[in-house]
Amino acid sequence: MGRNTRKRRTPMATKAIAASAALALGGGGLIWANFYASAHEENSANQTKSAGAQVATIQCPDVGQQLTDVPDGARQGVDKELANLDKQISEAYSRLASTRQAQAGDPGFVNNAILGPLKSKRVAAIDRIGINIRRVGGQAPGNLAEMAECKGMAADANTNDGNAGGGQNNDGQNQDGQDQNQDGGQDQGGDNGQDQGQGGNGGQADNGPAADDFVNIEDVQPNSRNLPNGLAANGDSGSTGSFTTNCGTNENENRNSDNVIVAPGVSNGAQHQHDYVGNQDNDAFTSDQEFLQADTSCQNQGDKSTYYWPVIRVQDGQNEVDANAPGGGQDGNVGTIQQVSQAELKFVGNKTSDVVAMPTALRIITGDAKAFTNGLKNANTSWSCTGFEDRQVTDKYPICPEGSSVVRTSNFQSCWDGQNIDSANHRDHVAFVQEDGSCPQGFQAIPQLQAKLVYDIPAPQIENGQVQNAYALDGFPEQLHKPITDHNDFINFFDENVMNQMVQCINNGEDCQ
Repeated sequence: MGRNTRKRRTPMATKAIAASAALALGGGGLIWANFYASAHEENSANQTKSAGAQVATIQCPDVGQQLTDVPDGARQGVDKELANLDKQISEAYSRLASTRQAQAGDPGFVNNAILGPLKSKRVAAIDRIGINIRRVGGQAPGNLAEMAECKGMAADANTNDGNAGGGQNNDGQNQDGQDQNQDGGQDQGGDNGQDQGQGGNGGQADNGPAADDFVNIEDVQPNSRNLPNGLAANGDSGSTGSFTTNCGTNENENRNSDNVIVAPGVSNGAQHQHDYVGNQDNDAFTSDQEFLQADTSCQNQGDKSTYYWPVIRVQDGQNEVDANAPGGGQDGNVGTIQQVSQAELKFVGNKTSDVVAMPTALRIITGDAKAFTNGLKNANTSWSCTGFEDRQVTDKYPICPEGSSVVRTSNFQSCWDGQNIDSANHRDHVAFVQEDGSCPQGFQAIPQLQAKLVYDIPAPQIENGQVQNAYALDGFPEQLHKPITDHNDFINFFDENVMNQMVQCINNGEDCQ
């Protein structure tokens, strides 16, 4: 699966990218509009406000999730076009956010000046996806052309039906929010009607987070998390052991805004910064062979796997090294990046059976970086605080009491189709266990990665409906930094002997490292 065409070395900690700051303003934040969307995830259709009403963000069908059968010869071209679609959405969102005065004076502005041109660009990109697939003898899905049109998503819109991403309703997710229409901005005038508001939350203004995105962990009921994904595979029967690998907390600040799984060969394909532990040669251009030859931060040198996740920032008005760079301020990610204080990477077994070894270069993504607009089909989010870990939240960032730290937990898919190390939509080759702990038909149990990340983050303060010193995930700008968009990535590069040791420990009920 080597995809390397050239190498690029741009760790964020050692090299700031000298890029245009045309979209940047003041302390490195984008020009944001005076609106904010809260996640209402009830079981009804997505709504678009009537003409003239505020549109919070842009909701587009997730083309990549519909591509379940892409020939290997078309993958490179298709991946680049999918990254291009993401870039188009981000650019359209930035225009949406910078033209609030024009929108107020023209009810048709959003459709005519933003969504219409966006559709035209998407039509061309989607057509190129089809050409790439058909060129090598494949067959593109018949509904691709229907996925070009995007919607304006209002502040009280509903995201649960998942239609934008071809998803499905998930019952039990009635997570109430409220319109946080903050007026922290400042009109600058001008013929184009741009509103260059910075808001009061450290430079990010109303792109998020808002007060309604936070909850006091002491107000959360124990055992209340009810997303269908993220099921723990292990139990008191089956394969009951564990294998822990210690790969540090990214003390050397190895970060970039690539994603070698979703957008191989594309610089800034993630549009947000990732922390990397384990393999130290991780960017969009790293081939599988280069992964195998690279250094690792793991104590066990037989683990050259790569583990990565979006960084968390405190919206403190301070410039990071990437304040004017792609993946940072240019993509709406501002504030001080928080160092992980503890990273626990543990592999566990299956409730009903033994586990088999994971194949080299197996890729797994858990969670959905676009869950706010895609819906909850692939969401897999667990937020909590130390000392309160029986209380998990999905659509809120927790406010932890003094002496308690923020916890992010990701339980990965632990069933493998036995054949593929990846799939066209990066999901179909793996699956979560079923309710009884067994794997779906045609899948076999593999060790389940459980990643627990701990952060010593100052608690945000909420006064009069406004949040100060807020923290939030990096993300695609149109996702408004919602906590439901948390995700985690893993590529297996364990040495064969160490992988076999892991499987033996888990199947024998031992706890190893």
